[in-house]
Amino acid sequence: MYKVGEYNLLRVKKDSDYGLFLDGGEQEILMPNRFVPAGAKKGDELKVFIYHDSENRLTATMQEPFGIVGDIVNLKATGVTEQGAFLDWGLMKDLFVPASKQLTTMHPGQSYLVKIYIDEQTGRVAATEKLDPYLSNENLTLKELDIVDLLIYRRTEIGFVVIINQKHTGVLHFNEAFGPVDIGDKLKGFIKSIKGDKIDVVTGLPGYNRVENESEKILRLLKENNGYLPYHDKSDPQEIYDFFSMSKKTFKMTTGSLYKARKIVFTQTGIKLEENE
Repeated sequence: MYKVGEYNLLRVKKDSDYGLFLDGGEQEILMPNRFVPAGAKKGDELKVFIYHDSENRLTATMQEPFGIVGDIVNLKATGVTEQGAFLDWGLMKDLFVPASKQLTTMHPGQSYLVKIYIDEQTGRVAATEKLDPYLSNENLTLKELDIVDLLIYRRTEIGFVVIINQKHTGVLHFNEAFGPVDIGDKLKGFIKSIKGDKIDVVTGLPGYNRVENESEKILRLLKENNGYLPYHDKSDPQEIYDFFSMSKKTFKMTTGSLYKARKIVFTQTGIKLEENE
C-alpha cells in the first residue's frame, strides 16, 4: 500500500491530537501536526513522502526531500560519527551514510554524490557513495542526438565523467562543456556519439536548436558591449571559450548563422550588430 523513501498517495483515516493517521494498509502512518496542511480532514487523499523518524517510526510528511529512493544526488554532510555520516536531504531528519558505504571519510560542510537506497536489514532509507555498481553501459537505452540529463561525476585528464539519466556513464570533454561545470552539477545535454559502451556527450541541445540558444547569447553580449566584440574566426579558441563559454567551432557556426540572418556583420577585427538590431 505504500513505499518508504518515495511519494505516496494515501487517504486520511482519522484525526488525533498528534496529527493525521493515514491509511497504509496493514498499518496506519502518522503525519505529525507540524506537517499537516491546512484544512486536511478524514477521507482526503494526500501526496506524502514516507520515511522513518529518529525513533524508527514510519512518518508521513508534505516536505519534499532533495531526492527519493533510486536518485543520485549531491548532498552536504551535516555531521560525522564512527558509524557513518549524516547528509542534509531537505527533511527534518538527515540521511545516513554508513561508514562502509563511503569512498573516503566524509567531512561536515562538504558535498558528496550519493545514491539513495533502502537498507535491506533495517528497511530504512540510507545513502551510498559507491555509485559504480548502479551504473552500466551494457544495455543502453540511448541513441545519438538524444537529449539527456547529465550529472557531473568526476574529473579526468580529458574532461568529466558524467552520469547520464541516472543509469549510464559518459564523457564530457573539456571543449564540449559550454560553460563552467563542477562535480555535482546537473545539466541538460545530448549524446554526441556511441562507440560500443563508450559514450561522448555535449552540453546544450543538438543541431540548430543549440545554435539558436548560442545565437541569443552572442546577440546579448554584443548589445552589452555597444554592438561590437573583438572576436572572429582567427581568434584563439581559448579566448573564445573564456568569453563566450563555447567552443570555436560553435562560435563560427553560430556567427555564420547570425550573418546569414543579417543580424551581425563581420569586420577585420571582430563582429558587430547590424544597424537595425
